[in-house]
Amino acid sequence: MGGAGQASGAPMSYVQGVDTSRSFFDLYAHGFARIAAAVPRVSLADPAANAEEVIRLYGQASDAGAALVLFPELGLAGYTSDDLHQQDALQRAVRTALGRIVDASAAHHGMVIVGAPLRFEGRLFNCAAVAAGGRLLGLVPKSYLPNYREFYEKRQFSAARDAPFDAVSIFGEDVPFGTDLIFRASNLDDFAVHVEICEDLWTPLPPSTFAAMRGATVLANLSASNITIGKAGYRRELVAGQSARMLAAYAYASSGVGESTTDLAWDGHALLYENGQRLAETERFCDDAQLITADVDLERLVSERSRMGSFTDCATDHAERVRAMRSVAVDLSLPAGPVLLDRHVDRHPFVPAASALRDERCREAFRIQVAGLEQRLRATGIKRLVIGISGGLDSTHALLVAVRAMARLGLPATNILAYTMPAYATSSRTLENSHTLMRALGVAAHEIDIVPACDQMLKTLEHPAADGEKVYDITFENVQAGERTNHLFRLANRHGALVLGTGDLSELALGWCTYGVGDHMSHYNVNASVPKTLIRHLIEWVAQSDETNAEASAVLHDVLATEISPELVPGDVTGGDPAQSTEDTIGPYSLHDFTLYHVSRRGSGPARVAYLATHAWAHDVPTSARRAAEELSYSTDTILRWLGVFLDRFFRTSQFKRSCLPNGPKVGSGGSLSPRGDWRAPSDATSVPWMDELEEARGWIARS
Repeated sequence: MGGAGQASGAPMSYVQGVDTSRSFFDLYAHGFARIAAAVPRVSLADPAANAEEVIRLYGQASDAGAALVLFPELGLAGYTSDDLHQQDALQRAVRTALGRIVDASAAHHGMVIVGAPLRFEGRLFNCAAVAAGGRLLGLVPKSYLPNYREFYEKRQFSAARDAPFDAVSIFGEDVPFGTDLIFRASNLDDFAVHVEICEDLWTPLPPSTFAAMRGATVLANLSASNITIGKAGYRRELVAGQSARMLAAYAYASSGVGESTTDLAWDGHALLYENGQRLAETERFCDDAQLITADVDLERLVSERSRMGSFTDCATDHAERVRAMRSVAVDLSLPAGPVLLDRHVDRHPFVPAASALRDERCREAFRIQVAGLEQRLRATGIKRLVIGISGGLDSTHALLVAVRAMARLGLPATNILAYTMPAYATSSRTLENSHTLMRALGVAAHEIDIVPACDQMLKTLEHPAADGEKVYDITFENVQAGERTNHLFRLANRHGALVLGTGDLSELALGWCTYGVGDHMSHYNVNASVPKTLIRHLIEWVAQSDETNAEASAVLHDVLATEISPELVPGDVTGGDPAQSTEDTIGPYSLHDFTLYHVSRRGSGPARVAYLATHAWAHDVPTSARRAAEELSYSTDTILRWLGVFLDRFFRTSQFKRSCLPNGPKVGSGGSLSPRGDWRAPSDATSVPWMDELEEARGWIARS
């Protein structure tokens, strides 16, 4: 099979190395893979019946488009068969049952992993058997046999270290045998599976540790973990921790109904995790067989590993064992038709959807900003701040941070010298909100009309607007922005103060900020790594706080309801609202922040960003995601249009503005664009590769 599930006769084409012979809307075309974990009903000591159950559930997983389906430990005989595992009749029945499953794999998509007691050269091993495409690909023995409390595995089994061979003869062919096997799909990039068994994960150094450092992205664990009070939570912690440390997906399947309850009970616990995040979990204590699936992001995992130098350094420190891992090539069968992504993609990756988590995120972000400003004031000995207040989101939030920082330092709010500076396009709404906000927060409030100074500058420049012509070009706009910042710096000189910046992460990404003595310059900028979508929630969080007075809360809500605008171009409006709309000009911040996260934090290319964005936002594409009818959505064309705007502005036109950023604290794990921190890039780069890939993605979407 050529390519990841390439349809017969389909032309092979690529978007930056991605196989575009599959539908654009297919998860396997964008670095995802669907994995499954099954908890069957066990028929104790009846391998034939267990094989039928495995094949049935394997078929369901195959029909669902899974690339892997995992079953529990010793599932072909039942973990609690105890000494029966050593009976010749059961051994023969297990091999027959395993052969039936291997044969069935020829008719199913994906890889199947089942547990079986298998004897070789006079030793009985607790094995995981891995099969796909009608072949037994390998056998993985259990490394660590528990022999304490309720476990007595050493009575029946030999540990992996006791095997004097690395291959065994079974079903007429030699099959790799060992804990050092990584099953790598030859036709699905980055899909590499390592298998360990139950107790292996409970040890200080699980075998999957070395496999992950050799490139295994999916770690699978066949388990027979009996249930005791509190154990389910501990399993979750183990799986979450291993998946997070290894930057991997982790599939865990444990025994359930049908196992003997002579002395133990079983809850049928299966878990699917990715990089510490739980994606799916079975219902425990269920009387029926269960199958769970999750779509894991392989591209994300390998991207995270490539960025985390300590991960590769650790692999080098354990080079001997890491290099000893063996690869088993797998030609993986995948469905020909599109497998639609069944995974929640956050529309607002900088902002948690759950209200409790969002509140906690806002609280933490606010504390970080306040702590950064406190330290800067404490270190410099400066006791005053100068800040420009526009009545918009960014300056409002920066002022809230400043007020809290002053309070924590024991300084009066009047040490904040706040200035609103109306000009040609300032609306009555934002001007009124500026004054109300300053009064409600108790800062030293001032108004400076900058129109005379701007008139003089326009006259000096011989600009047509100086003679009353309606020429509202970039010069006209930046004269106002520059004049405001010029005033703030001179006021800071006059009063021995520090200029507090207000520009945010989203504006820096798009270059939507005036260069030089403009609106991205300051002595310190608390908003520099906070995106616009998060700033909205931060202001709302403060507005709803018990510590915020009624007047301040009311004006904060009105700021949130006001159109985002630079207010630099006059217009005919009613109701006192701004005449300009920033988002009409450069696009919705919701889409731009989505793109910013996936480009800067994940390194995703345009085709993948477009795929994720259409899954999260589009109303005119096939998707398995359920969305409320009233949710805001965009057409695919709209998404691609603004994606193109972002890519060109981010990579080609605005890096020089980020290369001279003032100091400011990094706030979120989404990163910052500081040249001293998360983002280093040349100011004279091109956007050609990104724009070319975007155009190819347009064609790919049209063909799909």
